[in-house]
Formats: sequence, structure tokens, C-alpha cells
Amino acid sequence: MPTFENPDIHDLDFRQLGTIWEAARVAKVKPGTIRVWESRGKIERVQIDHRGALYHLPTVAKASKVKSGRPRDARAA
Repeated sequence: MPTFENPDIHDLDFRQLGTIWEAARVAKVKPGTIRVWESRGKIERVQIDHRGALYHLPTVAKASKVKSGRPRDARAA
């Protein structure tokens, strides 16, 4: 289960779906970052018949606002 879930397939507005390039543009990252997010379970693809891999752009935008990284060591502060 991804960290940022897509809406149910029946609730999707297909105008809000985009390719990996469009998802990268929305998130202001490289397409490779979108692939990493997907492989790490941060986001997921929307698979619709023959169209191939699409991404729910509002979900990608929401995921892009959460920065990854290691938490600061409390003892170092």
C-alpha cells in the first residue's frame, strides 16, 4: 500500500492523469525520481487498459511536498 494513495478507480477524473514526464513536471523532479518514489512505495501508477503507466497528478503533487531524508539525531542537537 503506497504512502500516498490514489483515489478509487471509479472516482478518478481521467483529465488528472499524466505520463511520468507530466508527473515529474508537477512534482518539479526528474522522471527517475518518480520511478524511485514508486519503487519505494511513496506513490503508485494508475493502470488503465492499453494506455500504459499513468500517474494521478494531484497525488504526485501532494507526495512532492513531503521531503524525504533521515531524521536528525536527537543527541547531536
